[in-house]
Amino acid sequence: MNHYASNTNEPLRVHVERVVREYFSMLGDEMPTDLYELILKQVEEPLLSVVLEKTRGNQTKCAQILGLNRGTLRKKLKTYDLM
Repeated sequence: MNHYASNTNEPLRVHVERVVREYFSMLGDEMPTDLYELILKQVEEPLLSVVLEKTRGNQTKCAQILGLNRGTLRKKLKTYDLM
């Protein structure tokens, strides 16, 4: 379900809350495990990808924008095969 196009003025937290609620609704009575890690990975990878694209691959600028040190950024980029 794509909520972005119709709700572009809503803050990101509203979208996240909606998606998490939908996720629980889809699961019914089943309880997920490692939900925190799942959601972080779903957000982190596109965040890194877009910022890296916007900085034209400049890892120093990317790290500055994200508020990460370059070593941490490189580790995350390797994790998602974005190097």
